[in-house]
Amino acid sequence: MAWTIPNILTVLRLLAAPGVAIMFLYFVRPWADWFAMLLFISAAVTDWFDGYLARLWKQESRFGAMLDPIADKAMVVIALLVITGFSGMDPWILLPATMILFREVFVSGLREFLGAQASTLKVTKLAKWKTMAQMVAIAVLFAKGIFEHHMIARTVGMDAATIDGIMSGAIPDAVGLQWNVAAAWYSWWGGVVLLWIAAVLTLLTGWDYFRKSLPFFREGAPK
Repeated sequence: MAWTIPNILTVLRLLAAPGVAIMFLYFVRPWADWFAMLLFISAAVTDWFDGYLARLWKQESRFGAMLDPIADKAMVVIALLVITGFSGMDPWILLPATMILFREVFVSGLREFLGAQASTLKVTKLAKWKTMAQMVAIAVLFAKGIFEHHMIARTVGMDAATIDGIMSGAIPDAVGLQWNVAAAWYSWWGGVVLLWIAAVLTLLTGWDYFRKSLPFFREGAPK
């Protein structure tokens, strides 16, 4: 294995995947949300750069081709576990996350079964779009946690009547509470919509891979 820059970026992206969860072990929120989001976005950007640089510099390798999808899946799966946990198992998050995890496990099983024939399951443009949709949705959902905890911090020391007055407009919003509430709301539902879109694309790509693998399930098919 050659330690080219594209391969190093892929390895760093793989190592960043558990780092997203570790942020919540060593930092309080919203700092944990900030660090997790920035780490996730930085890692997601390398997903484009490593492939682009490998093609540009003609440094494509078997190691990179093997590790790249593993790093992508690790990033998405671990981030979804964190978001699902902190969302309180909200069904709007849990259901699309389950669909995505199911597809990833299913396709990985298909590739393992097909062995040398797994090359028939080439990454399609739709699969690249689903990965992008997953990563954007997760980044937006991390942002929701940031806005939400800034909103909570701004209400420290306020009684319920004061908060209600600010939200109704009867009391001037000197602390930017309304903005934080709106930002948290839009980032939450924006992330939910994007995650459902990603889940649908994920299932479509899973069905496409399953359909392409059907000929290898027949008795007497080449192994």
